[in-house]
Amino acid sequence: MRAIPDSLDAVVVSEIDRRLESVAAEHGVRIPWAIESGSRAWGFPSPDSDYDCRFLFVGRRERYLTLWPARDVIETPLDKVFDVNGWDLAKALTLMARGNATPIEWLRSPIVYGGDTAFRDELLAYAAAVVERGAISRHYLHVARRQQTGTQTLKRFFYVLRPAAALRWLADHPGDPVPPMDLPTLLSETTVSDEIRDAAADLIALKSVTRELGSGEAPAVLARFAAQELEHAEALEGVAPVRDQRKVREQADELFRRIVG
Repeated sequence: MRAIPDSLDAVVVSEIDRRLESVAAEHGVRIPWAIESGSRAWGFPSPDSDYDCRFLFVGRRERYLTLWPARDVIETPLDKVFDVNGWDLAKALTLMARGNATPIEWLRSPIVYGGDTAFRDELLAYAAAVVERGAISRHYLHVARRQQTGTQTLKRFFYVLRPAAALRWLADHPGDPVPPMDLPTLLSETTVSDEIRDAAADLIALKSVTRELGSGEAPAVLARFAAQELEHAEALEGVAPVRDQRKVREQADELFRRIVG
């Protein structure tokens, strides 16, 4: 599977492809899933946004049968254009089991450099079966709260608005614990008002042509929306898991062995 929009720089994409091939060869792993994360995949890039390629990798069995395991992260040189790094399948599965939404988002990215759909679907099925809605909600709540510390900018506000939209999506879809990744889709699939959708669309349009949004204030309607969603999510802080965590770990082990084996 490959899904690359025309808006991406072809030269940059070619270099990302080269880096992924180099990682696979140098580290002796396969990369069944490589996607774009960050603002480009979240639906609000700026003209100078870098490229945040993320990938999941799987080693040979011998990689995991050792007293001195290799790092579960592979990184390539970071610069103003490229941010390319990935996680071992084991790391992704353990994080998913604990309610971390990041690897789940990677599986739902709209921008795919290369991917095995069967691999993606297996991991998404696992996520849907074991993820605790309370844990996923807390993940987005904490992501937003971290962005609210320090100097506030319109750019940073986007990193509050998207988790807030994810929280609303979860509230509006009680039977699905896996929200979409990008902000426009999150808002389009929720019960938010047209005023909120229009204000978000206008802010996204502004960001798309502005290199630095600066420290201006967020539109009041969006600031209120984000504050309300985060306040509602605070009630989920103490919610206990409803699934048997032993079985959750067993399912992760089974999936890991099947993919590696």
